Amino acid sequence: MMSLPFYQRHHEHYDRAYRHKALQSTVSQYQKETKSKSAVYAQGSTAYTRGSAAYRHASAAYRHASAADFSLESSAAYSHGSSAHDLESAAYSYGSTAYDHSAAQSKRSAAYSLDSESLSKSSAAYSHGSESINKLAAAYRLGSESYSLGLKNSNLMIEDQSYKMSPKAKRAKQNFVSEGKENEAIDYSVPIFTGREVSISGITDTEEERIKESAAYVAKRNLFATGEGVSASKVAKSTSEEEHHEKKSRKVAIRESAERVALKKTLEETQAFHKKLNQDSLLHAPEFVIEPRSHTIWEKQNVKFHCSVAGWPEPRVTWYKNNVPINVQAHPGKYIIESRYGLHSLEISTCDFDDIAQYRASAMNVKGEISAFASLVVKRYKGEIDASLLHSGTFSMPLGLGVTPHGYASRFEISFVDKFDVSFGREGETISLGCTVVINPDIKRFKPEIQWYRNGVLITPSKWVQMHWSGERAALTLNHANKEDEGLYTLRVVMGDYYEEYSAYVFVRDADAEIPGAPGAPLDVQCLDANKDYVIVSWKQPAVDGGNPILGYFIDRCEVGTTHWTQCNESPVKFARFPVTGLIEGRSYIFRVRAVNKAGVSLPSRVSEPVAALDPSDRARLRSHPSAPWTGQIIVTEEEPAEGVVPGPPTDLQVIEATKNYVVLSWKPPGQRGHEGIMYFVEKCVAGTEDWQRVNTEIPVKSPRFAVFDLAEGKSYCFRVRCCNSAGIGEPSEATEATVVDDKLDVPKAPGRIMPIRNTDTSVVVTWAEPPDAKELVGYYIESSVVGSGRWEPCNNNPVKGTRFVCHGLVNGEKYIFRVRAVNAAGLSEFSQDSEPIQVEAAIGGGLLHAAPSPPYDIMVLESVRDSMVLGWKQPKVIGGTEITGYYVNYREVVDGVPGKWMEANTKAISERAYRIENLKENMVYQFQVAAANLAGVGTPSQPSQPFKCEEWTIAVPGPPHDVTCLEVRQDSLVLLWKEPVYTGRSPIVGYYVDMKETEAKEDRWKSVNEKPLQNKYLKIGGLKQGVSYVFRVRATNQAGVGKPSDVTSPVVAETRPGTKELEVVVDDNGVISLNFECDQMSPNSKFVWSKNYEPIEDDTRLNIDTKGGKSKATFKDLGEDDLGIYSCVVTDTDGASSSYTIDEEEMKRLLALSHERKFPTVPLASELAVEILEKGEVRFWLQAEKLSGNAKANFIFNDKEIFNGEKYKMKVDQKTGLVEMIMDKLEDKDEGTYTFQLQDGKATSQSSLVLIGDVFKKLQDEADFQRKEWHRKQGPHFVDKLGWEVTDDCNVMLKCKVANIKKETHILWYKDDREIMVDEEHDFKDGVCTLLISEFSKKDAGTYEVILKDDRGKDSSQLKLKDTAFADLMNEVCRRIALSATDLKIQSTAEGIRLYSYVTHYVDDLRVGWVHNDTQIKFTDRVKTGVTGEQIWLQISEPTPQDKGKYTMELFDGKTVHKKTVDLSGQAFDDAVAEFQSLKQALIAEKNRARVVGGLPDVVTIQEGKALNLSCTVWGDPTPEVSWLKNEKSFVSDANCILKYESGKNVSFTISSVSTHDSGKYSIVVKNKYGTEISDVTIKMLQTKKTPFVQICEHTMPLIIIS
Repeated sequence: MMSLPFYQRHHEHYDRAYRHKALQSTVSQYQKETKSKSAVYAQGSTAYTRGSAAYRHASAAYRHASAADFSLESSAAYSHGSSAHDLESAAYSYGSTAYDHSAAQSKRSAAYSLDSESLSKSSAAYSHGSESINKLAAAYRLGSESYSLGLKNSNLMIEDQSYKMSPKAKRAKQNFVSEGKENEAIDYSVPIFTGREVSISGITDTEEERIKESAAYVAKRNLFATGEGVSASKVAKSTSEEEHHEKKSRKVAIRESAERVALKKTLEETQAFHKKLNQDSLLHAPEFVIEPRSHTIWEKQNVKFHCSVAGWPEPRVTWYKNNVPINVQAHPGKYIIESRYGLHSLEISTCDFDDIAQYRASAMNVKGEISAFASLVVKRYKGEIDASLLHSGTFSMPLGLGVTPHGYASRFEISFVDKFDVSFGREGETISLGCTVVINPDIKRFKPEIQWYRNGVLITPSKWVQMHWSGERAALTLNHANKEDEGLYTLRVVMGDYYEEYSAYVFVRDADAEIPGAPGAPLDVQCLDANKDYVIVSWKQPAVDGGNPILGYFIDRCEVGTTHWTQCNESPVKFARFPVTGLIEGRSYIFRVRAVNKAGVSLPSRVSEPVAALDPSDRARLRSHPSAPWTGQIIVTEEEPAEGVVPGPPTDLQVIEATKNYVVLSWKPPGQRGHEGIMYFVEKCVAGTEDWQRVNTEIPVKSPRFAVFDLAEGKSYCFRVRCCNSAGIGEPSEATEATVVDDKLDVPKAPGRIMPIRNTDTSVVVTWAEPPDAKELVGYYIESSVVGSGRWEPCNNNPVKGTRFVCHGLVNGEKYIFRVRAVNAAGLSEFSQDSEPIQVEAAIGGGLLHAAPSPPYDIMVLESVRDSMVLGWKQPKVIGGTEITGYYVNYREVVDGVPGKWMEANTKAISERAYRIENLKENMVYQFQVAAANLAGVGTPSQPSQPFKCEEWTIAVPGPPHDVTCLEVRQDSLVLLWKEPVYTGRSPIVGYYVDMKETEAKEDRWKSVNEKPLQNKYLKIGGLKQGVSYVFRVRATNQAGVGKPSDVTSPVVAETRPGTKELEVVVDDNGVISLNFECDQMSPNSKFVWSKNYEPIEDDTRLNIDTKGGKSKATFKDLGEDDLGIYSCVVTDTDGASSSYTIDEEEMKRLLALSHERKFPTVPLASELAVEILEKGEVRFWLQAEKLSGNAKANFIFNDKEIFNGEKYKMKVDQKTGLVEMIMDKLEDKDEGTYTFQLQDGKATSQSSLVLIGDVFKKLQDEADFQRKEWHRKQGPHFVDKLGWEVTDDCNVMLKCKVANIKKETHILWYKDDREIMVDEEHDFKDGVCTLLISEFSKKDAGTYEVILKDDRGKDSSQLKLKDTAFADLMNEVCRRIALSATDLKIQSTAEGIRLYSYVTHYVDDLRVGWVHNDTQIKFTDRVKTGVTGEQIWLQISEPTPQDKGKYTMELFDGKTVHKKTVDLSGQAFDDAVAEFQSLKQALIAEKNRARVVGGLPDVVTIQEGKALNLSCTVWGDPTPEVSWLKNEKSFVSDANCILKYESGKNVSFTISSVSTHDSGKYSIVVKNKYGTEISDVTIKMLQTKKTPFVQICEHTMPLIIIS
């Protein structure tokens, strides 16, 4: 039989070793091939007979071999049947080593012998075969023992229990071994290892166990290499028909035992050697450095696949064709396999259509296995098929033409009608899936094989699953659906080598809970590591927790055959793996699990498969059913063991699992244990002590496994084990290392980068990133919620593996958000962040069909050699609404200008826009065309390129750069990227030149952007004009010169498109530095592509990239100098959405400083701790934070001791304003010291201190006392502002003070030098200001002024001393105000000369006045003098002369400042002034000498009639004036009654002797000389009454009045 490699085995092989369905499928395939060709294929050696009898007996032996079970301890199974024994044939194969597909036997039988001798009647071959078998058994037993220690990883165990889907290709071609001579065997044997389709890296948890695993493998491999284990020899014919059996002799048994001991020692030495290895440096899983590439060739050509593999130990590479190992010996000359220095190759000679297949290179070592695939396509020219090949049966047609088991070729078209769709059910319901299968042609004798798979695992009928095939319709029924049944169901219809599949998902929701709010039932209950009285039960957590966290799980067991369930644990366990002890040896059990939360207990899970409480070796022995006595385990010792031997100590004691609830121990039985069975006692002690306590005090355990409970969480323990039997208790084993009681497996972190993608109108594809440092993940649960509903529903109830899931059953048109959580045995992670909302609708452009892309263009040759050319081209202008998935290149020959037929250059799409076309003809001219493909299909090919000649380029300069791209287009700049030339010329490229021009400009307008060659393959071009269209090109240069320019880019308009966003750097509250880019123009296929220095970021050790919806974030793990550079982000499938950010050394320092500030935050203070004295003399300490949250708190420290709120201290924290304060009523001497406020707001802290000692404290204390007194003073009328003074605008002095707490009865008194000043008016205190105005303030007003307020509440006073300096300051201010009030200088002409003057508001003697003429101080004389008249300050210039012309300045000095006023007395101003002076002077003379009445007459005289009147006056004038009189404006002369006299030139008299009525009227005296005339009037009125003589003179008193 075929053996599995050691790393694919696990403990379940004890139960189901080779009942593997994939293996049965393979056996069935080989049986069909045997019927078809009557040939037997053997890996290693082949015995072949053509007789029907031999065929019949061989088939019987083969069937027996396939049904046999093999245990890992026996490690050898022998394939032979009873019918073969009756014919006296002996044949066996090594079940764990070389798989003999059918050891065909005849009456003269063919047998394998280890010493290459023929079997004889004495059965010598049997004894030699036993030796080798026992060696092999020992090797496997040792490997199995070390391997069994690594069964902790339940995920891998569960996965390995499943039956994997057959890896057959859809159109696999059969390979036939060449027929050799009859009964001829080839001396070659190969162990067959069934490889995985996926790469694994070991199945054990510790490296020590992997090394042990490696040692077993190396020992087994050495047996194969040396030929001791298996060899092939020529078949010897035997004439005897009797079967001979010979028992082993004691000598043979002892020799075999010695060899086993030697082999064990070798393994232990190998193990010790590997323990010394540096595991991290030397042990590595295989990795393909270079993968094999696919080929398309013409018929009869040779092809060679190459690959390079790295890994340690050095991987072994096996080549497969359509998943069948390639046998070089079976096809001599066809295949050549070489392996040299890590480079491996497979060469296939003279290829034909049979070689069309998928080839796989599988690399394997002890660390794991990895595979790489390549395809081979063989083409034939039309019309050249050899018809003879079709009839010979040695040729297989491609494209679905397969060879059936009935020996003829048929083409089958398999289609599915009435297909089952995505299904939804609930636990306990019946779910049916069905599909009608149509096969064309319908061959009655050739029936299809119907296979059903769930998640890629073949389903077999059971009590839970029923299958039915009616001949047309395939159906599968789930009788009692459980969540374990949820998954992707696949129907596979197999017709020979061809098959078709159809798949759909089945969702199974939880059944309704019996208790509202209870969680869903656990699922997938498995039994692991079963032993005599112990088994580990594992399960998966449910997706639904009922709205409350799951507190743990209860495990129940039930003995098979009964219905009584017993709970195994008293308190719930959270870890999804639990050791159940106390089982009864030999009995079988089933298990179930229930979840519990605070609402109640869930429904129980589906029960596990039954498991027997047996030693693994006993179970294997019972199930293998050996066909001969010698197939069981043989124990050979040197002498018969004696009864009553005390067993020795167990060995290899280990802690294989540790959680918070229990610790699982594993050990090996001792070598010295006597003939009877042994049991074990387990002891524990706290690490660091020797206080050993027995754990199982009453009943010893039978299994070499034990779970220790009731340990203190967090403590460290050591363990040891003793053996016991009827003879006593043995010595203890070596103690384990200290083990901490805690979960070694952590709950995974939340997944990241949740991205929903539209799928159909009722489904969405959700992808996510695996959580960091995830271990032993079981899978993921996905939940969805309608936006705004707040209600989450599970999308799956069975954890899914991978990081992609299709969520079905959504409502079309609704917006959903999604979240994901990871699951392992430790529990469920936190939910991921919610995804961006997505509207459920078809993915095809939101209901619009995608189109295939337009043709690429601008095809150019980047390099040309003798037999190949490298092409480059530009991306299509229209990509069809979805991302381009690849390109296809065609080429054709052009002979004499006539193009030939198009041929495919590549059958697999290429993603790059550069491709090398090989196997071209030298000097042949070719044309090329390129077609782009997307999800909608392959677009129209481009127009044929211009003809290019395939020849070796010999030019010295480089070829053209290619793939020139414009990114980050803005209104004044863009970034240009390009790829280096494929052809570099004769010397390395040293740089690049970038050219640009406006799109419409002529070719001679190209200009170089850079003067010196660029080392980078990118350039940011600035200085562009907004709205202008540009094109660019790039040239490479080397030592020989500048090469050909690249193709010109498409026109690019310099503009910043609407919605453009820039890359931003963010430092979050935890100090994490990240680059963030957001795009709102994304399509469903858009992706964020990050790069550094415009090279894709492949090293994720420096950055974590997380994308969610239209936002992507690149987070620095530890920003340092290695991270300096330009970071850019491009969003694919958009209109050029891209941006970049430069992190240089300065920016890095800024970000690190900001990160440190955020990581270790401080509470920002608006002000530091300060102190102030309050109104009542209280002392207030305070500080203010810029911002405080509601959780902020403060500690108050005085002299390193915390003080608290109380009678002395009043403390307050105002989170709204950030104000923190403490108030003390009084500052005493003992309060001297240091005060500190400590703030804490979340994780942000801050503190501020204030030192109050010495003079500072004394000053503060005095101020507090003063303020206290002031407060008491202010309880009555008091002064707010003390008495002060101010100078008013009128230059008066006002004494003023501001008062408060005034009432109507309050009096105010003013004093000067203790003498009260009487104030005319009482002050009403309406404005709270009292004033005393002092007009024309002068030295006499100096003194001490005091004002007093008083009423019944008390009194207050304020003094102001206006003496000495204070008086001088006041006078200076008065003088300043006077000087400021001075008007501009004016010019006035007088009779004496010219006067310059200015007016001030008020003049005092303290104001010093100076005059300057033409910048020279004026010296005053009798002619030029100054003075003050009232408020006029003047300068008098008498009798001015021309020397008096010029600029005059008046300087007013107020004691501090000189104030100047200037006037210009020159030119016309001077002339006018002098002319006016002369005029005034003459007028003064005339005025002085003119005639005038000096002593004036009265205005009115009233006199009685008859009385005498005498009036006189004095006149003056030079010369003497003339005098005349007028009466009533008429000339009047003297007569008898009226006498007029003028004497001495100055005295004039007017006399009327007797006044009569006739004399009444107005009389005027006229005085006249040459300088002027003056008239003086007098009116005479008559009084009619006769009384005493009376004369009344009105209004004007005459010098002399005479009345007679």
